[in-house]
Amino acid sequence: MTETANDNALGTFLRDRRMRLDPATFGFQPGRRRTPGLRREEVAQRANISPTWYTWLEQGRGGAPSAHVLDRIAVGLMLTEPERDHLHVLAFGHPPEPHYRQHESITPRLQRVLDAMPFSPAIIRTATWDVVAWNKAATVILTDYARLPRDRRNILRMIFSDERVRAAQDDWRNVARYVVGAFRADAARAGAGMEIRQLVDELSASSPEFKAMWDDNEIAAAREGIKRLHHPHLGAIELEFSSFAVEGRPDLNMMVYNPANAEIMAQFRTLLANL
Repeated sequence: MTETANDNALGTFLRDRRMRLDPATFGFQPGRRRTPGLRREEVAQRANISPTWYTWLEQGRGGAPSAHVLDRIAVGLMLTEPERDHLHVLAFGHPPEPHYRQHESITPRLQRVLDAMPFSPAIIRTATWDVVAWNKAATVILTDYARLPRDRRNILRMIFSDERVRAAQDDWRNVARYVVGAFRADAARAGAGMEIRQLVDELSASSPEFKAMWDDNEIAAAREGIKRLHHPHLGAIELEFSSFAVEGRPDLNMMVYNPANAEIMAQFRTLLANL
């Protein structure tokens, strides 16, 4: 029986990535090598697994590895996050279980995407609903996040602890319930259970309303909808919002707010121009 290219996709992928690595980078002597890249026993050494078993894995006869071992191999091969995800898909048919890692910044390119929307307030938030980036329109229409300490840029803290933010909501209770449900779903999806525990304990102790909503165990999807605000300069305004995943960054989500009609858009333009 002739082996097709797809019979051992996992082994083919491992071999391809192994052969792209420079031995000198890892302190291995280049010497005389029949093929480029690391030797199989060198990858096994870096992953702290048996050379024989790793060889069998590349050859498609080693059996399915555990997720933990596969992650060690990914580290040994210096795989990127998307490559690691692909490795798990090849081995198990699905991406790895989420393990939340929060970053405090975004790329300049992503910031330029925000800045390219001068009349649409836009923010980048983490799975635990910390706002880590925003554009000028967001500072004028929503909140000037730059004026807040880093730990106060959390949307849940603002909803339940900031009287100004609370007063700005047209229907605070429904907004707060929706935010809690969406926060719960996002944090669980990103595998951020440990990260939210301190925040939940803090808000449960300081806000009986938050505790009651959290104990209700409701789930919401923060995809799109309508947001109604009382703005200090514009009065009552209505915004449409949409939520977008950031490719390659499962910890981040972009939310974009657009004026719900031409009249509000004209008000935005005038206010932003004057500022």
